Amino acid sequence: MTGLDPDEQARTFAAASLAADDPTGWFERLYSAVDAGAAVLPWDRTAEHPLLAEWARDRELAGSGRRALVVGCGLGYDAEFLARLGYDTVAFDVSASAVAATRRRFPDSVVTYAAADLLDLPSGWLRAYDLVVEILTVQALPIALHGKAIAQVGQVVGPGGTLLVISGGREESDEPDGPPWPLTGAEVESFGTDGLDPLRIEDLRNESGGNRRWRAEFRRS
Repeated sequence: MTGLDPDEQARTFAAASLAADDPTGWFERLYSAVDAGAAVLPWDRTAEHPLLAEWARDRELAGSGRRALVVGCGLGYDAEFLARLGYDTVAFDVSASAVAATRRRFPDSVVTYAAADLLDLPSGWLRAYDLVVEILTVQALPIALHGKAIAQVGQVVGPGGTLLVISGGREESDEPDGPPWPLTGAEVESFGTDGLDPLRIEDLRNESGGNRRWRAEFRRS
C-alpha cells in the first residue's frame, strides 16, 4: 500500500471499513498505518488551515476567557492556533492513534486532546463552547451520515457561541467516490438549525474553477 497515492490509500482503508459496516473505523486504521510507516496521511499540514487563519485575522479573534472545540482535530494545528489566540481549547478525533500522535507532536501543549466519536459525543460537551470549528470532518463521512454529523456539530455550540465550518463543496447532482464526500450548499445551510443562525456562507473557488470550498459562520442567539 505504500506505493499508492495518499488519497488512494485513504480510499482503500475507507472501502474496507464501509464493507465492514464501520464507517468511522478507517480513520484509526489509517493513522495506525501512518504510525507504522505503511501509509501517508493525505491531509497532513504544518500550520493551521489558511481559511481559518484568514477568518480569525479579519475578526481580530481573541479567546481569553472563552472555550473552543475543534472537531476532528487530526494532528492538531488548528487547535494549537486557537490556543495561541487565548481559547481554552478542547480538540478531539475519533482515532486514538491520531490523538496520541498529536500529543507527541505538541508535548507541551495546553490543548486538551481527546479521543471521541462525533456521532456519539460526551454529554458534557453539549451547548458548552463559545467557538466550534469544523474543518473537513463531516465530508470525511459517507453522505448518509452527513445529516447526523451536522446535527451533532451544532449541538456543542453554546449560547451566544459561533460555529465555523470549512468544507469542500459539490453540486447536488455530483456523486463523489469518496472519501471525501464534499458538502452541498443545502448541507452547509443545514448547520443553521436548532437556534443557529447563518451569518455568512461563502462559496469559494480558485481561478481555475477547481478546489471548491465552503466557509460558513453561524451564531447561536
